[in-house]
Amino acid sequence: MTAQPDHAPVPLSAPAPGAPAELLAQLRADQRAEQWVPAFEREWAAALEESRRTFSLGGLYAVVRDWQGRLASAPAVDAFVVSGYDDSAFIDMAELRGRRR
Repeated sequence: MTAQPDHAPVPLSAPAPGAPAELLAQLRADQRAEQWVPAFEREWAAALEESRRTFSLGGLYAVVRDWQGRLASAPAVDAFVVSGYDDSAFIDMAELRGRRR
C-alpha cells in the first residue's frame, strides 16, 4: 500500500498543442484585447525563454491555464461590475483570522 498525503496536488494535464494559438485568437476577439493581448504575449515570451533555458514546459502550460481562466471568468467579473454590487463592506481576512485566536 502506498500512502500519499491528502493535500497532494493533482497533476494537471497538458493543454492541447493548438491551445496557445486558439487562446490568442479568443483574446484578440475580446473587448479587452487592447490590454490583454500584449500582456499575454509578454507572459508567453517570458515563459518561452524560461522553457528554453530549463527544458521544461511547465511555465508555458501555466501561462495558457492562467489566461484560459481569465478569459473564462471575464463574463462573471463583468456581470459583477455591472450589477453595482457594493463590496466595500468586506471583512479583512487577516482580522478575521486574528479573531479566531
